[in-house]
Amino acid sequence: MVTRRVWQTHKAGAISSLSLIEQPLGVLPDNKLRVSVRAVGLNFADIFALTGLYSATPSGAFIPGLEFSGVIESVGSEISNRNDALKPGDRVMGVIRFGGYATSIDIEPAYCFKLPDDWSFEAGAAFPVQTLTAWYALRHLGSVNKGDKVLVQSAAGGVGLQAMALCQKLEAKPIGVVGSEQKRVFLKNMGYTDILVRDETFESQLDNELAGTGLNLILDGVGGQVQKACFNRLAPMGRLIVFGAAEFTPGKNRPNYLKALWHYLTRPKYDVLAMISDNRSVMAFNLIWLWSEVERMGQLVKELDGLSLPEPYIGRSFSFDDALL
Repeated sequence: MVTRRVWQTHKAGAISSLSLIEQPLGVLPDNKLRVSVRAVGLNFADIFALTGLYSATPSGAFIPGLEFSGVIESVGSEISNRNDALKPGDRVMGVIRFGGYATSIDIEPAYCFKLPDDWSFEAGAAFPVQTLTAWYALRHLGSVNKGDKVLVQSAAGGVGLQAMALCQKLEAKPIGVVGSEQKRVFLKNMGYTDILVRDETFESQLDNELAGTGLNLILDGVGGQVQKACFNRLAPMGRLIVFGAAEFTPGKNRPNYLKALWHYLTRPKYDVLAMISDNRSVMAFNLIWLWSEVERMGQLVKELDGLSLPEPYIGRSFSFDDALL
């Protein structure tokens, strides 16, 4: 019997409930590919899902993981008859609505695309989710234009780095915000010049940086009063795009529920009537809902492919057996 290994939790609530188990692999469905997984991505969403703070978390037992890379082992009969089909031996990266923490994945071809020949498997597993998030926020929701001032929170994080790179590709003007001098130096060494190290005087820092002008677009995955301070500095027609809430990040194993409740009760609130008068807007999204819109997902992937982006930065790699470290 053919098997695979997976990291599975019996129920969301604590990271420590993850366990490495072996599962049987059934017959490959006619409409799917079987991918031998070589690397999986680790995202904030995985941590939030495991601790029960993610709205899209499956009920009951589930396998975390939203992106992967690997080599196609075999293809279903419906796929092998197509001229444009992916084929066994192809190196691919892909997205999945949970189930990525596995040594083998059966998946529809629409969710896979070829890995560039000069990219590592680690790069392939780190690319899809963070880049799709940044691209959808910037282009599809933010309608970013040449010359726009774009403030990117957590600019040294996965989504932030891709957003900074995309802004340059689109000839916008990114302003990165980070939490430490070390991260500022890191971004400077990557060629970025407008970087703020956020401190207790953040509002004054923004005013000094903007010198009387406003922001055209904000990408925020932090939340809280930092988010509100940025919103207050939007120019007319400016957009705040929210894709996460890092202030709710749980501890090493499970959430601090009292702290999370406090953040929830004190979260920013926006007056839509005032937003009409000021001509500013707030949009929020969760990329995982695009998983069910196959055509749109495919179009987003094609758009990214046309940009010829470099490999994403890999902060650290772990062995598959070390998921709990």
